[in-house]
This record gives sequence, structure tokens and C-alpha cells, in this order.
Amino acid sequence: MKKGLILVLVALPLLFNQCAVNNQLSQAKALGECRYTIASADSIYLAGIDVRQLRKIEDINPARYPRLATGLLTRNVPLDARLNINITNPTNKLAGINQLEYRILLAGQELFNGFLNQRIEVQPGGGTTLVPVRLNTNAYQLFTDPKTRDAFTQLVQNLSGSAGTQPSKLTIKIKPTLDLLGKQVNYPGYITIDQDVTNKILLGN
Repeated sequence: MKKGLILVLVALPLLFNQCAVNNQLSQAKALGECRYTIASADSIYLAGIDVRQLRKIEDINPARYPRLATGLLTRNVPLDARLNINITNPTNKLAGINQLEYRILLAGQELFNGFLNQRIEVQPGGGTTLVPVRLNTNAYQLFTDPKTRDAFTQLVQNLSGSAGTQPSKLTIKIKPTLDLLGKQVNYPGYITIDQDVTNKILLGN
């Protein structure tokens, strides 16, 4: 009887671990089947300048903003923003993850990358969760490279709420990280979201 009890005690942690692993895999799979949209953006600064001041192309002028001029001279033009991403779960299973890596691309060039270390959970049956993602990068290359300059200028205008600007296409790539028996394992492949960012994004429209 003692041997049987010992076997049960040894087996229980293994069963609980396997159950926890299966739950993580199920929730991550459901997260991959969710719908993602950029709901809004706020707290957006370019070289310390509130982008709401940059509604016209001529406003993005180093001569008018010494901080921007200094940033271009030193090749350090900080861009800080917060994107609020809305996640909708159409499945009948709970979607969730504890950590994820994200990349945001503009015109095929990486704009931001980062790591979100917080529990994200989306209830089944159409549940929604708003996830704020803090972004910061050196935009010097985007500002000066002919391949990205026009797209970046257009993005700044859209983020500023400028009227009459064509939408900017952003690509967001998300890779959940699973904790499997104490080891960090990346979700296979990226969850990819392509979205047009319009000049109404500051209003959350």
C-alpha cells in the first residue's frame, strides 16, 4: 500500500504539470485564432515633440524644432508612443498568454520591437481585451532613408490626426512565449496583423 501511495505522490506533480502545459498550449492556440486591431494610439512624441503639432508636412521641419534638428545631427531621433491593441476571441476557448514578443514594421522595415511580460487573457465567445503596447525607437534611419522616409512622414501625419493623409500600413507580428516545465518556448511562427492606420487613430475610430 505504501508503494502505491508513493507512486501516486510521484505521479501527481507530473499530471499537474502536463495539465498546465496542455492548458497553455490550448490558450496560446486560441490566441492565434483571435482578431487583432489597433484601437487607438496616444502619448506619441517625436524627438520630444508632441506629434499633434506636426499635422502638415512643412511642420516636420528641423528649422522649427531645435530638438529635431539636434536629433538629426546626432543621429538620434527618439520616437515614443503607445498603441492600444484590441483582441477579440471568436473561439469557444479561453485565449491567454503570460509573455509575448512583438515586432512592428512599416514599409517592410522594422519600426519597433519589444517584449510584453504580463498576463493577457481574452474570454471565449467574442470576449475582448485591450492591450496597451509601449513603443520606443530611434527613428533616424526611418527619417533619412529614401526607402522609408515618405512612409514614415505619412505615418507621423496620421498619428498627429492630420486631415487628407493616405492611410499608413503597419504590420504587427506577435510571438507568444510558453512556459513549458520551467523552460521558455516560443510559439511556432508569428501571429501577423496587417492594418491601415488612418488619421483618426488618436480618436480611436
